[in-house]
Amino acid sequence: QVQLVESGGGLVQAGGSLRLSCAASGPIFSLDAMGWYRQAPGKQRDLVATIDSGGTTNYADSVKGRFSISGDVAKVTVYLQMSSLKPEDTAVYYCNARRVDLTSSTNDYWGQGTQVTVSS
Repeated sequence: QVQLVESGGGLVQAGGSLRLSCAASGPIFSLDAMGWYRQAPGKQRDLVATIDSGGTTNYADSVKGRFSISGDVAKVTVYLQMSSLKPEDTAVYYCNARRVDLTSSTNDYWGQGTQVTVSS
C-alpha cells in the first residue's frame, strides 16, 4: 500500500490562511487522482477538493473561491492552500489517493489526518 502523510494543520483565527501538504512515504504508485477530505466531530467525511492525473480540479461548493488544490499526482504530492478561513472549516483534514484497478474497482488510500481549528 501507499503511505500518505499530511502536515500543516493548526489553530488559526477566522479570516486567516493555512497551507496543508501531503506526500508519500514509500513507493510511488500509478494514481488516478488525489484529493483532500475533511471530517468534523459527529459528521460524515466530505470531499473538499480533488485533482486528477490530467490536472483537472474539483471543489466542494463550500470552499470554492477560498481553497486551492495543487500538486503532482505522478509524484504523489498534493497541497491545499486555504484562505479566508471560517469556523465551519474546523475539521480533521485527510489526504486521499485513488487508483482504479483492472477490474474497475476503486482503491482509496488515506493519510492519518491533520487538525485544522478556526477560531472566532
